[in-house]
Amino acid sequence: MENGENRTLTVEQYRQIAVAIDKQLSRYIVGQRELVHDLLVTLLAGGNALLEGVPGLGKTLLIQTLSETLACSYARIQFTPDLMPADILGTMILTTQEDGQRGFKFEKGPIFANLVLADEINRAAPRTQSALLEAMQEGQVTISGQTYDLPKPFFVLATQNPIEMEGTYPLPEAQIDRFLYKLYVPYPNENDLVEIARRTTGASLPVVERVSSGKVLEAMQKLTRTVPVAEPVFRYAARLVGATQPDQPEALPSVKRNLRVGASPRGLQALIWGAKAEALLDNRKAVSIEDVRKVIYPALRHRLILNFEAQAEGVNPDTILREILKNVKLPVVKD
Repeated sequence: MENGENRTLTVEQYRQIAVAIDKQLSRYIVGQRELVHDLLVTLLAGGNALLEGVPGLGKTLLIQTLSETLACSYARIQFTPDLMPADILGTMILTTQEDGQRGFKFEKGPIFANLVLADEINRAAPRTQSALLEAMQEGQVTISGQTYDLPKPFFVLATQNPIEMEGTYPLPEAQIDRFLYKLYVPYPNENDLVEIARRTTGASLPVVERVSSGKVLEAMQKLTRTVPVAEPVFRYAARLVGATQPDQPEALPSVKRNLRVGASPRGLQALIWGAKAEALLDNRKAVSIEDVRKVIYPALRHRLILNFEAQAEGVNPDTILREILKNVKLPVVKD
């Protein structure tokens, strides 16, 4: 594929490259098949992902391995309470030129990489968290009135620990909404634990091979955008998002009882983008209703803002989405 990076990909080539990436990730990441698949869908759809799980489950290793597989530039930012926006974006520094003249020069921060790992993002103060907003939405940063484009492709893959709340700051709703997917990292079962020990405690570690590149990934993203979506599929996705709004008269009792705010139009976009990637990975050239149903949990779970009572009772957004799937009717297809 190296000599054809600028060519238009076929659906079969798209799928072959995705399978190759998945195979390389599986060399290091034991189990976690759904997590790896959903992370790959996020990249193919051109989005950012928020990974949530307790420490030690391989979140950081997964992202590092992905960068090696794609041969993309990679930067890890360890978020801490004292981290400042300039530590992420970069800053203006005073320099002396060869002719002796002094002036300011922009020193780029770690955000200027293809794949940025925002490790434990909820440990930083809101001011620092907000430094990522423009980068995640627009693919650029603005420093001292000057705009700088970020390299393409560009992804932010953030992690957060759900159990340790001391010294953490909840992510603002505006930033959470900019993550295409929120993915849970489950605890491995006994067989997976044994395999992890076998692979990581021996004399040598698995070797990850480069199977793609940033240019190829951009071509795959462009192909994802071209997948056609029929009107009934659009309407069904819109009904799912509309069903999360607690102020609607037809809202389900569980939605009215537990939600303060439902999914935004970005949630609808996430459903469609994710469904397009799912269709291509399944070797199909059009999005189906089932594709939309498949991606509803990672695409919408973080966009449902629970009210105080629901948080106190430990209500899971996935439970609400499951009920929505059961009750939202399919659109009627007219002949």
